[in-house]
Amino acid sequence: MCSTIDVTTLADLLRRAAKAEILPRFRRLGSDDVRAKSEATDLVTEADLQAERMIKAEAAALWPDAVFIGEESVAADPDLLGKLEGADLAIVVDPVDGTFNFASGIPAFGVMASVVSKGETVAGIIYDPMGDDWVMAEKGGGAWLRRPGGEAERLAVAAPVALEEMVGMASTGFLPKPKRSEILANLAKVRFLANYRCAAHEYRAFAGGHVHYLMYNKLMPWDHLAGTLISIEAGAHAARFDGSPYLPHHTSGGLLIAPDKDSWDILRIEVFTI
Repeated sequence: MCSTIDVTTLADLLRRAAKAEILPRFRRLGSDDVRAKSEATDLVTEADLQAERMIKAEAAALWPDAVFIGEESVAADPDLLGKLEGADLAIVVDPVDGTFNFASGIPAFGVMASVVSKGETVAGIIYDPMGDDWVMAEKGGGAWLRRPGGEAERLAVAAPVALEEMVGMASTGFLPKPKRSEILANLAKVRFLANYRCAAHEYRAFAGGHVHYLMYNKLMPWDHLAGTLISIEAGAHAARFDGSPYLPHHTSGGLLIAPDKDSWDILRIEVFTI
């Protein structure tokens, strides 16, 4: 369990930031409120910036010893990311996951945070502003869907099925081009492939038992730490493509998540031949 940072307090902070800075801007962004970062589909909005600013300020007041690693903070200061591996305690935040959807007026976005202690992810939170609930986990405590009224429902991944019956999510856009065509052809072996352009909702769908696999090639901690821990606590097998554990400082090596090790092995051999 994570005893240094009260996860319920952190979860409530994400909710308050969403209500104060994100939801009032949804479908109300002006032309100056959206900017491209690395490419035309890599966006940042005033909602991202202001939500992260609020979360960072309140987190610093509550947990002054924690290193704060936010997506937009790292965009402004790339050297900040290097502090994660050696930090005794860190809070990693994605203020608006699914910014492309948010900027497009599509209600599929989330706010994510994770707690890292001495190189290990010990808590993860995914808040859905539209549904007003959290999917969250603390290491060793299971994965839970929690609502503001106090209701809680334990989550479990889907039961394993044969390869041809698997449905899931794969982010193929960051694969190298020669391999992308091969992987896309291999995906004909599964029943269904989707991509929400929002890791927050993809992880929620997986941990809730609605899909059988997730695959990502590009790894940034704010995108995947919370969801990976939640998935593992819901019963999943998660590993990088070489079979090694995914750790907070990893930004490469890919990530494949499945209901169990046998499903993971089948997907790795038959589909994700990277």
